Amino acid sequence: MHYKELCIPFLLSLLLSFGHTLEPYDLLYDNGIEAYYRSDFHKVVYYMEMALSSFSQLRQTKISCRLGCKQRFPFQLTPWDLNFASAMLHRAACVQQCEEGSLGALSRHRVTEDIKSEFYRRIPYNFLQRAYFKLNQLDKAAEAAHTFFMANPEHMEIRQNLKSYHVNSDTPLVDRESRVYMDEYQTGIKLYDQEQYEQAIKHFEEALKGYYHADVECRAMCAGPQKFDEYEYVDYSATLFEGIADHYMQILVCEHECVRDLSTRPGRLSPIENFLPLHYDFLQFSYYRVGDHVKALECAKSYLLFHPNDMDVSENVSFYESFVSDYMDPADVRPRKEAEEFVRRHRLESEILHSAADGLGFAYNEPDFWVTGGARQDENRIPSGSELMDVTGLLSGKKAVQRIDRELREGGPLVYNGVRLVHSSDHLNGTQRVQLDDVIAEDECEELRGVANTINVAGDGYRGKTSPHTPNEKFEGATVLKALKFAYEGRLPMKSARLFYDVSEKARQIVQSYFMLNSTLYFSYTHLVCRTALQGEWFFPIFHLTFCI
Repeated sequence: MHYKELCIPFLLSLLLSFGHTLEPYDLLYDNGIEAYYRSDFHKVVYYMEMALSSFSQLRQTKISCRLGCKQRFPFQLTPWDLNFASAMLHRAACVQQCEEGSLGALSRHRVTEDIKSEFYRRIPYNFLQRAYFKLNQLDKAAEAAHTFFMANPEHMEIRQNLKSYHVNSDTPLVDRESRVYMDEYQTGIKLYDQEQYEQAIKHFEEALKGYYHADVECRAMCAGPQKFDEYEYVDYSATLFEGIADHYMQILVCEHECVRDLSTRPGRLSPIENFLPLHYDFLQFSYYRVGDHVKALECAKSYLLFHPNDMDVSENVSFYESFVSDYMDPADVRPRKEAEEFVRRHRLESEILHSAADGLGFAYNEPDFWVTGGARQDENRIPSGSELMDVTGLLSGKKAVQRIDRELREGGPLVYNGVRLVHSSDHLNGTQRVQLDDVIAEDECEELRGVANTINVAGDGYRGKTSPHTPNEKFEGATVLKALKFAYEGRLPMKSARLFYDVSEKARQIVQSYFMLNSTLYFSYTHLVCRTALQGEWFFPIFHLTFCI
């Protein structure tokens, strides 16, 4: 074995020019946020656009390097020997040289899970839409807002912004992060519903090509560092084969669940049910309607790979075979090769994962990637009359939830001297409500304001929604745990974090005493919230209630 071969440089056409390395996207993102709070909106646009570009280039470089090195140094399916080890070492060196040639030191591109989550949720586009608006570039503001909104469809402030940005523009809104294969699929469905089958076929076929390409890229991204929660302890050590098995299982889980990732629209928690098989379902009927019975049979057989017990499609296969048998043997029409390979690999991975879970003792619960019935599950589907009757009957047959009447008491002692009762439940339009004042001293109040200015994050505690109750105000919040973390990291005085906790405990004791509870009151968490009215021009008087009262 010649180890000097490990130093052979491997260059890809996608690498950047010599001497240039990619700036870490988290650093660019932080610079953009700092510029935003300085109201330097030109810099916001510059850094946020650079961060998004860096994020995209980082991903594409990793995919390109890993796939290129995989092709250059393939693993042979032979028993363990030095040739396998040689190929593995060559591939590792190849990937490292390829990535570092474009990215520079890989350690510069290691980012926290929080930052990854913000890019996944498209938070940079929220900053961009505001910056472009301030710079009076309304088309770009609308484009950024639309891109953010597609992953955050419940964000009311963005919905309102979009209307104002795009009111006088004829430019179509573009999702800059759209998944092309999903767009093709949705276009295909619309044309299918309009019975434009020839056009629908083109889009469904493009959607399939895009899906399988995205699957290759998704699996390539799984080749990076992985971790299991079960092994997050210091004294864990493993033998060679245990270590290899542990890491490989993590990669295999990631690759296996690409099915779920590729079927999930941005901002949604659940995937589109039966997403990949439905391509073949739509295609088999579309090809039949345009008179191509061979391809209709091919797609129907492809669908049955995913749902072999689907009676409707099985009947379609027999129907198509009756046409095809006039000029060829129907048995010669096979399911599509890519579908056969995909299903074969998916089932093998499933068997390996379940076997490894039993043998190695790690937890793995395989999701239901495809509904077993095989019915169309797109969002435009309308239940039939019998289905609707079944649902109605089920709902009407539910037992009414019984209300448990409890004696509600209030008016107990306020525990601490100086605490003043402002309003009780009678004045607050509800039960078990109380408004108090003078719970903390003025200097303590000022210190908590300082804590809030240091640690509060817009949308914290409201699932990332900066304006959870009304689009005309912003909510920023933080918990005691976050204050303690900041104090531990030296970014907040420990006494200030302690004050946050002590005030929370004081409020708990007062509430427990005032409502004369028979058991100890426990808080799930304490939330320090700052509410800020958003600036804007209003052409009519507005009155907003923060909470329903």
